[in-house]
Amino acid sequence: MNETTTTFDQLQEQHHAVSRDSLARAIWSTIIEPGDQDAGELIANSSAAEALEAVLNGGSDSIDEERFRSLRERVFTKFSGGAVEMAFRSAARFGAELITPEHPHWPTRINDLGNSAPVALWVRGNTEFLVDEVSTAIVGARAATGYGEHVTMEIAAGLVGRGHTIVSGAAYGIDGMAHRAALASSGHTVAYLAGGVDRFYPNGHDALLSRIVEMGAVVSELPCGSAPTKWRFLMRNRLIAASTKATLVVEAGWRSGSLNVAGHAVAMGRSVGAVPGPVTSAASAGCHRLIRDGAAILVTNTDEAAEL
Repeated sequence: MNETTTTFDQLQEQHHAVSRDSLARAIWSTIIEPGDQDAGELIANSSAAEALEAVLNGGSDSIDEERFRSLRERVFTKFSGGAVEMAFRSAARFGAELITPEHPHWPTRINDLGNSAPVALWVRGNTEFLVDEVSTAIVGARAATGYGEHVTMEIAAGLVGRGHTIVSGAAYGIDGMAHRAALASSGHTVAYLAGGVDRFYPNGHDALLSRIVEMGAVVSELPCGSAPTKWRFLMRNRLIAASTKATLVVEAGWRSGSLNVAGHAVAMGRSVGAVPGPVTSAASAGCHRLIRDGAAILVTNTDEAAEL
């Protein structure tokens, strides 16, 4: 038994209350970037623990040899018992819980992402909200207009009144308004982050995210201490789309990141709606594009949003 295998076994002894599969998934979350399909396929073809041991020990026939070699080169040097310990200590400090497919509140809808599904989730707040039967993603422009924020507030509050959980990414603009409207209506809301759940981003939404922790759930596939990056924001978007039954884009520019969320939703066969704006408004150009291309259904009020 080599040193790395012993380290994995020692970690299991230290975290005996955590199953071997969940511990392996926690370790995977510290060594891969979100959406790593090579790691996802390796895990799917064996198990999280077996896949980790294969990477640490240097041999597997579960995926193509070249892809396995590339995966091992990416993650082998990142394996660190200290990093795993830090992840668990930080999670305990901030009250974050490790959620894996073994957990009763694992949001099974995200399994539709296939090999790019997250290996684990770190959650602050009420994990039960991750499995609410009816959930809708509401996303849109950071540079939202007064019109966009007003429509978001009315639709989000209306959906909450119909028992929907509101899911978004806690960004400025439409995302933030969707969360606020849900909280103001005493509803459930879930925020997916592109960094660790101990590092609220954006900083200006620290108070909002703290309220979501108290009354909803803040989620990330990255362990505490992880910083958000451009790639992680894009990968975060797939979780917003996959964890919900429908996605509503309220305002989006021609190249808005919200269109990325809509794209993931369309790819998984989820319903997508878009709110129209003034034809002269650049803030609604992306929504008009979705409607014109047939990728989204035109939505103007809560009833139409609920129909999604």
